[in-house]
Amino acid sequence: MGKDTLTGLSVRHAMRKQLIVLGPNDTIDCCIQYLLKYKVNAILVGENSERALGVVSKTDIMGAWYAGLPLSTPVRMIMNSPPFFCNPDDTLDSALNIMKTNKVYRLYALEENSNAVVGAIAYPDIVGLLYHYCSHCEQGIFNKSKDTVQDRVKRYKVHEIMTKQVESCKEDTLLESVVEILSASRFGAILVSDDQNYPKGVISKTDITLCYRHGQDLSVPAGTIMSTPVALCYEQDHVESAIKSMILKDLHRLFVVPEKHQAVSGVLSLTDAARLRSGSCHACISSRIRVDKN
Repeated sequence: MGKDTLTGLSVRHAMRKQLIVLGPNDTIDCCIQYLLKYKVNAILVGENSERALGVVSKTDIMGAWYAGLPLSTPVRMIMNSPPFFCNPDDTLDSALNIMKTNKVYRLYALEENSNAVVGAIAYPDIVGLLYHYCSHCEQGIFNKSKDTVQDRVKRYKVHEIMTKQVESCKEDTLLESVVEILSASRFGAILVSDDQNYPKGVISKTDITLCYRHGQDLSVPAGTIMSTPVALCYEQDHVESAIKSMILKDLHRLFVVPEKHQAVSGVLSLTDAARLRSGSCHACISSRIRVDKN
């Protein structure tokens, strides 16, 4: 990478140009099919890419199931409107500020002097760019060169940036309560644990979305639909290693434990990693995107 850093990089460098757009009268069932097929967390609603009307996320799908709406309901009935926009040439720092301020997971990039949407940027896209930089860095932990100074670099550990609040439930908790917890917390998944908070499984919004489409009842217990095993990492793991694990395994989060066979102490998500606004070490913070102190 030479002297290149993330300083000055724009939305254009990280945004995804492939967009999935549904019409306002397309059904919730159609939306779910696209969410699952393309492994995305939200679908843009509009009249092609020239006029964006709203966004339907898995959170909205979850709410529709909770409200008892049939799968034939048009997405315009549940979409969030208007979407949040940015410009392809806006800095990544400003995009992160918009996302944090408005508590949104993604922005849509509008072509200058036009209403045409030309891309989308979400937290995983930013993390992917940060990881790409770190994986090519001479001081990165995956650099096998004997000439590196990586042992002298202070690196972020998982416990420094993880979210310590973890939403959890028991195997006999009803799905209705799970949906209520996820809706109130805005978390992407809930841990299913035993009485000692040891992880037994996890229920994500994707799991909830599948239940809705398959006609599952809200009165079934969490243990019947939870995914196992729970993807874990350790408090003392390097952030870079945890990010690599999430990217390679296509995961949005890892639950954190102090050591093997101990209770969960936190959760590390791609959102946490993106909000760090750096890669994984202290060596080049000053030459990258400004670190968020809040």
